[in-house]
Amino acid sequence: MGDRGGAGGSRRRRTGSRALSQGSGGPVAAEEEVRDMGAGGDAPAPDKDKDGDDDVGSGHWDLRCHHLQDSLFSSDSGFSNYRGILNWCVVMLILSNARLFLENLIKYGILVDPIQVVSLFLKDPYSWPALCLVIVANVFAVAAFQVEKRLAVGALTEQAGLLLHVVNLATILCFPAAVALLLKSITPVGSVLALMVYTILFLKLFSYRDVNLWCREIRATKAKAKAASSGRAANGGAAHCTVSYPDNLTYRDLYYFLFAPTLCYELNFPRSPRIRKRFLLRRLLEMLFFTQLQVGLIQQWMVPTIQNSMKPFKDMDYSRIIERLLKLAVPNHLIWLIFFYWLFHSCLNAVAELMQFGDREFYRDWWNSESVTYFWQNWNIPVHKWCSRHFYKPMLRRGSSKWVAKTGVFLASAFFHEYLVSIPLRMFRLWAFTGMMAQIPLAWIVSRFFRGNYGNAAVWLTLIIGQPVAVLMYVHDYYVLNHEALTAGA
Repeated sequence: MGDRGGAGGSRRRRTGSRALSQGSGGPVAAEEEVRDMGAGGDAPAPDKDKDGDDDVGSGHWDLRCHHLQDSLFSSDSGFSNYRGILNWCVVMLILSNARLFLENLIKYGILVDPIQVVSLFLKDPYSWPALCLVIVANVFAVAAFQVEKRLAVGALTEQAGLLLHVVNLATILCFPAAVALLLKSITPVGSVLALMVYTILFLKLFSYRDVNLWCREIRATKAKAKAASSGRAANGGAAHCTVSYPDNLTYRDLYYFLFAPTLCYELNFPRSPRIRKRFLLRRLLEMLFFTQLQVGLIQQWMVPTIQNSMKPFKDMDYSRIIERLLKLAVPNHLIWLIFFYWLFHSCLNAVAELMQFGDREFYRDWWNSESVTYFWQNWNIPVHKWCSRHFYKPMLRRGSSKWVAKTGVFLASAFFHEYLVSIPLRMFRLWAFTGMMAQIPLAWIVSRFFRGNYGNAAVWLTLIIGQPVAVLMYVHDYYVLNHEALTAGA
């Protein structure tokens, strides 16, 4: 039946076509043809030309132009190519920030002053306290090395070695803090740099002590197996060029680790085969360019905004405070992004290339974070590896729950954030500590109520707004403590 109907429809269409061509019964035949084609649904699709458009010569068959389909912005359409909209957003972002930058130039003029940057590091050109602090840091590194040498040969017990390491590590944190608080000739910026060096040294020597302790434990439990394997290697041929404990306890190995772009110690780091000169040159040029760019943006854009924010804070004008906060958020976030690229890509890759350090995973795709936890696990890989290896996992092995271990990690991070801010400014307001501890409930809220793109937007919002809040809090307190107090005294 279906075949005959189809054949019959074809015969009727051919008959109608002949009638049209002969000029007899034209309107009736045309109407019959349209009705049959709509019912049968077997009208051939119009041909496409070489550009993909409908062939204008096949207009005789253009009887259907609608299909069952969704609009592109509908979620059921499956459309995902929004590259043009992304490019539009980038163009609008560039134009809007160009307008802000032009407005800043018209209002304040050119404020960039490279000479002023030197004064941030030095008060007296003949006094270099921050540099002296960095040089003295070698004493603590050598002390840790000598303790490990004596532990390796059994000249010290593990309890005595632990006590010496604890004293050494505590002194690493307390000594530069005392100098920064008591020595008036050191500047806040110089203090920050010196304290960062000592903080990195603390984390590295902590890892250095842990790994050597693990090596001694392995040597004690597997002494016989190691002796047998070393004998077979000596009789069977050339052994692998790897360092084993205690042969790693040399000054060369220690200082390679201290300068390497990592916080976690290993006896045998992965090494790249050679130094790529072009790659190194690109990273060095990036370091120079982005350093100048950050200094220029801070002097030209951030400093005037912060200065204009003091009066609203003093008057407690909340609407103006929010306006200044949002105005500061744009340059602050831009400078933070530039700083991230400058440090984690340009600087660390340059150091790694010079030292032929093979592990270049300094960051992961934190910009795709859909949770606060994912962001903190992926934006600073050297610190994350240290926290996981020497803090989080040891707490789990000692019987702590995951929640307690995570809280401990955030507590340690909050301490070091406050340590690097409050001591150089010589004031203790705990804004950085509070901000870091607030990440714990924030992580729970974002993971509970926001998913996918909404979670990613929530992470970006906390980064864009959270940092300017802390900046304004510290700047306001520093201004009140140092400038208004001096003005009142005068």
